[in-house]
Amino acid sequence: MITFSSLPELRRRKSEKWRRFPADVLPLPVAEMDVEIAPAIKSALIDMVERSDTGYLGLIPELGTAFSSFAMDRWGWQVDPTRVRVAVDVGVAAIEVSRLFVNPGDRILVNSPVYQNFYTWIKELHCEMVDAPMIEIERDGIRTHRLDLEGIERAYASGVKVHILCNPHNPLGVIFTREELSTIADLAHRYQVLVISDEIHSPLLYNSSEFVPFLSVSEQAREVGVAVTSASKAWNLAGLKCAQLISASERIESKLRLLPEAVHFRTSLFGAIAAVAAYENGREWVNELARDLDRKQRLLNDLLHQHLPTTYLHKPFFGYLGWVDLRSSGLGTYGPAGKGFVRFNFGTSDEIIIEAIDRMKKVVGH
Repeated sequence: MITFSSLPELRRRKSEKWRRFPADVLPLPVAEMDVEIAPAIKSALIDMVERSDTGYLGLIPELGTAFSSFAMDRWGWQVDPTRVRVAVDVGVAAIEVSRLFVNPGDRILVNSPVYQNFYTWIKELHCEMVDAPMIEIERDGIRTHRLDLEGIERAYASGVKVHILCNPHNPLGVIFTREELSTIADLAHRYQVLVISDEIHSPLLYNSSEFVPFLSVSEQAREVGVAVTSASKAWNLAGLKCAQLISASERIESKLRLLPEAVHFRTSLFGAIAAVAAYENGREWVNELARDLDRKQRLLNDLLHQHLPTTYLHKPFFGYLGWVDLRSSGLGTYGPAGKGFVRFNFGTSDEIIIEAIDRMKKVVGH
């Protein structure tokens, strides 16, 4: 059963979300759910503590096996368990993989408006950020976005070395099609660009069959791509610090063998064990959560229509982050390309969502 904590209970949490802001603030832009941990994960962690098993992370072949089984069951994606590596988090994974392919001053592509830490990763690499912004469109009466494939090709032709692709896209809630991803793979192969596909939100699709892992689309994708993901978003485990890197070709695998050993050993033992529990025994829990989040995004949409009719929620197809258009009010900002928008985390109780809309009404309504 999925249970979301009450506001008084949340105020007792020690995570960044609940310590960063004053007590009267609802910290809804932060990508951390207010859900209680999945029972299978809680049991695995309690067992570790009770046995004082709190040492360093060593070999963890069961994580590759668990992820491979999960990927096949959920998306029909065949993953070689021996090509599943670990890192502290997806950001570290993306940075360390990029280091193998870029030098300071090289160009890295993003598709804005995108998860804001993509910009900090590029800054840490001392590289130049290049942008091929997502294009806002209307499809079947719904405002949504698509990739600018022509802009991506121009960027590749300009000398981009790495493309960090948010797949599926945070914060826009967009799922890319197999055709779009295949085109990117073909272009990356032609222009010798590495595609790092950040797939961290993929377990939380409302219809899981719609997600296409980048490495599954073609041989070209496997030759140019690395997938980075984690159980942290779908099972709310960010503080446990364990991400996965996946390769699917000998060409990429030969490069990843050059990663420093510390990339593995800095990862948390607790995070790795929690990830195994999530992928092996947390499948029904995450399915139930995805159904509830789909209901919550509809609740959020209805509340906005009812109380803030000048705003607009760009319909998300996964996860718990809504892209809310506040341009008509002159409010909101999310990252360099997000002026007039806010990222709204509806991975919380209905009561907190309702309270948040009431607070927004008092501001936007005036």
